[in-house]
Amino acid sequence: MSVFTRKVRGFRLVDLVGLGLLVVIILGVYLAKTMAGRERAEIAKVERQIKAEKARIRLLQAEVAHLEQPGRIERLAVTYLKMETVGAHREATVEQIIDVARAGPPKKAKAPSAVAAMVTGGDAIPGVPPPPPPEANPVRVAEAVVPAKPGAAQ
Repeated sequence: MSVFTRKVRGFRLVDLVGLGLLVVIILGVYLAKTMAGRERAEIAKVERQIKAEKARIRLLQAEVAHLEQPGRIERLAVTYLKMETVGAHREATVEQIIDVARAGPPKKAKAPSAVAAMVTGGDAIPGVPPPPPPEANPVRVAEAVVPAKPGAAQ
């Protein structure tokens, strides 16, 4: 008997195999479509989040632009810091600027490193607070009290 003509309960075996493959394909397409729908929903959610963040960025940029307005900063400086505009007598001339440029940057004081101060035995180590004086935290030694045994002579 051939595979194409063999019958099982009145159905040809080829028809049963074809029907089984058709059911598997239908289920596979259904599952793929369901997963694609979930991914589409997730993508839409992320796109909404991106849109909201872009709107927030635009809002923050507008706020920064408002806060950085020179007129506003000048009003705040005058009101709260009691600053005044610089007069013409306080401006430097070209010759003064040239003299400052020729002098170069101011000399920096050489600060010892913490390791160098420890090696040389310096008193103050930069970045490390000094230890407290010994009398600031007196140490109390607890004395143990041994109870006397009953019947022992005192």
